[in-house]
Amino acid sequence: MDVDALRRDTPGTAHRIHLNNAGAGLLSRQTLTAVTSHLELEATIGGYEAAARERERIDATYTRIARLLGGRPEEVALFDNSTHAWNAAFYSLTFKPGDRILTGRDEYGSSVLAYLQIARRTGAEIVVVPDDEHGQLDTAALADLIDERTRLVGVTHVPTSGGLINPAAEIGRITRAAGVPFLLDATQSVGQFPVDVTEIGCDLLTATGRKFLRGPRGTGFLWVRPEALEYLEPHVVEIQAATWDGERGFTWQPGARRFESWETGYANVLGLETAVRQALGLGLDRIGERALALGAYLRDRLDALPGVTTHDLGAHRCAIVTAKVDGVPAAEVAAALAGHGINVTYTVPEHTQFDTEHRGVHPLVRLSPHYYNTEAELDLTVEAMAGIASGG
Repeated sequence: MDVDALRRDTPGTAHRIHLNNAGAGLLSRQTLTAVTSHLELEATIGGYEAAARERERIDATYTRIARLLGGRPEEVALFDNSTHAWNAAFYSLTFKPGDRILTGRDEYGSSVLAYLQIARRTGAEIVVVPDDEHGQLDTAALADLIDERTRLVGVTHVPTSGGLINPAAEIGRITRAAGVPFLLDATQSVGQFPVDVTEIGCDLLTATGRKFLRGPRGTGFLWVRPEALEYLEPHVVEIQAATWDGERGFTWQPGARRFESWETGYANVLGLETAVRQALGLGLDRIGERALALGAYLRDRLDALPGVTTHDLGAHRCAIVTAKVDGVPAAEVAAALAGHGINVTYTVPEHTQFDTEHRGVHPLVRLSPHYYNTEAELDLTVEAMAGIASGG
């Protein structure tokens, strides 16, 4: 991987050390051009006309995302963000009193709120699967908890709050054997390392374009296993999702596009297509190898600093690194690093409710390098963290 060339193609690297890829990755020049060129085309010839002219590239977005995930184009639906994609999947299931939703301690805050709403509305029960000795979802406990009342297993692949990689493929093996739907939130994993829906065995997967895929904000997607369409009923219907039958009924669109809305920001879609194409060109194996190595390098160096501790769980860890500086609030650490030209963020207890209940370590400073970062940038970050920890 030619990191120097990748950095020349990433304008933001000239001005900042960007370690907030778990928030939003830096756009490449090609992705930026794809977005702005389409906006200019819309301004020149009209929005509908621009979409018609670029229809082939728009349709290619489905093909490229399918290749990224190991699926097929008709199994992909596009959204304006991953939360809307996740909601479209989750709320297409029906629940009744006594049904059980099994999830992990590291589930994302918006998903937890949706579980709580459905539990309040329907009488379904939320069951939080305990962690194993590594701090990841305990798959043996999951297998024991699944019973005839289990309506869904919903799991976050990589949490927003740390470097944990949950054992998604083992979870998929268990859910397939039990015949229980498996919804995987892959928002932080797609684009960071290879994610294959066949290998994992999930029924539904959601992700975003803005994080490790380095696409524009305002993009997300849903993958749906074709067999799952038999028991899913989209929560809303409109002219993109279904066809009027000429009388008083309608027919759902085939495949996953029944979950979409007609109005779409095509400039962002074309930016997403470009970002996915670049990721495929680089190779997710190579991307993952470098990203995870940078995460391990940063984590090890931070662990060696007096007054700094990292808090990442899991037998396998990714490029997200969370840390705490003794006596310095996470928000102040993030602000101090910003003063050094280093982009990071910090975790919010309300965004990881079950993990907060269990560990009580949040907020934490969150640092998330990606393949275009360098070891020299990480060394400068560690040096800055050392100064913060020592009161300098």
